[in-house]
Amino acid sequence: MLDFASALYLGFDHATRELLPWTQFTTGKPAALGVPEVAPRIAAGLAAIQGCDQATLGPSTLHLFWDLFGVLAVDRPTIFLDVGTYPVARWGVERAVARGAQLVKFRHHGADALRAAFKAQGAVRLRPLVVTDGFCPGCGRPAPLSEYLEIAREGNGLLIIDDTQALGIFGESPSPQAPFGRGGGGMLRYKQINDPHILLACSLAKAFGVPLAALAGHKRLVQRFEERSESRTHSSPPSIATLHAAERALQRNGKEGDAVRLRLAQRIQHFRRRTMEIGLALAPSPFPVQTLAPAPQLDPVGLYSSLQRDGIRAVLHRAHLDGTPRLSFLITAKHTIDQLDRAARALFRNTTPATSFRFATR
Repeated sequence: MLDFASALYLGFDHATRELLPWTQFTTGKPAALGVPEVAPRIAAGLAAIQGCDQATLGPSTLHLFWDLFGVLAVDRPTIFLDVGTYPVARWGVERAVARGAQLVKFRHHGADALRAAFKAQGAVRLRPLVVTDGFCPGCGRPAPLSEYLEIAREGNGLLIIDDTQALGIFGESPSPQAPFGRGGGGMLRYKQINDPHILLACSLAKAFGVPLAALAGHKRLVQRFEERSESRTHSSPPSIATLHAAERALQRNGKEGDAVRLRLAQRIQHFRRRTMEIGLALAPSPFPVQTLAPAPQLDPVGLYSSLQRDGIRAVLHRAHLDGTPRLSFLITAKHTIDQLDRAARALFRNTTPATSFRFATR
C-alpha cells in the first residue's frame, strides 16, 4: 500500500538503533519532582528555533492545553476563539469556560471579525486570550497572527497559538531557494514576529516524528505555567526514549532540515503539476497536505475506495468549516517521484472516463 496518510512530513524516523540507549524508560515520579537531565536541553533547543525565551515539555498538546487553560482560567479571561482552531486547543478552552472564562467565537482567519467582537465586549471584557492555529492545513493559509496579536496586546492579554502543523516546516527568510523558509521554527519565524504576549503550544509528532509537545513563550509565562501545572504535579514527564528521539530530531533538523524541506517543497510542486495535467484541481496551498478541490464530477468517498483498491492510501475527512467530504494526500520528503506519479495515474484512472487523452509518462 502506497501511503499518503502519514503526517511525518520530513520523513524523520527514529529506529531503536539510531537513538542513544537508556537505563530506565521513565523516572517513576511526577514532572514537578524532576525531569530527565536531557529534557531542559531539548526545551532550550525548541525555544531557540522558535524564537522564544523559554519552553517546557509535556507528553502531548492535550496535556499542555488542558493545563494552560486551567491556569489561565483563574483570571476569568475572555477567550476569543478562531472557529477553525484544531480540536485539542478547543478542549482546553472548554475547561477554561467550565471554570468561569467567557467564550467568544469569531470567523476563521477573520481579523476584522475579531476586532468587532473585541470592541463589542467593551468595558466588561477581561484580559483577552486570542486562540488560533498558526497554520491551517484545511484552508492552506497561515492565520493573520500580526492582527490577532495587536488585539491581544491592546487588552493586555495573550495570543495563544497551536503551531503544531508549522513546526519543522516553516521558518525564517523564505525564498525561491527555501520556499518554506529556513530553520523550521514555525509561523513566528516565518512571519518575523517576536512578542512577550504570545504562547506557543506545539507537538513534535508531525514534521519531527516524536510524540512530544512543548509550550514556549516569555520566560515569566512559562515559569508560571510550570509552577501551577496540574499535569506536572500528577503525571510523569515524557519518557526518556521519547526525549532521546526528540534530541535526535533537533540534531537532524540543524544538520539537514533545510535540505529536506527543499526536497519536500519540490515533491509537493511535482504532485501539483501532475494533478493539473490530468485535469484535477488541488486547493491552493504550498503545505504537505494537498486536498482535491470540490468539483461536480468528484466523489471523494467513492474515489477514496477506488484508490484503496489500487493500493493508494489517502485521507478521507470532512472540511473543517462546512463538514463536506474531502480527500487529501499527505506528501512527505520520503515520497519518490515515481510514487507521486503512481498516485496521479491512479487518480486519472478513477476520475476520467474512457477518452483519447493519454496520461503523460516521464
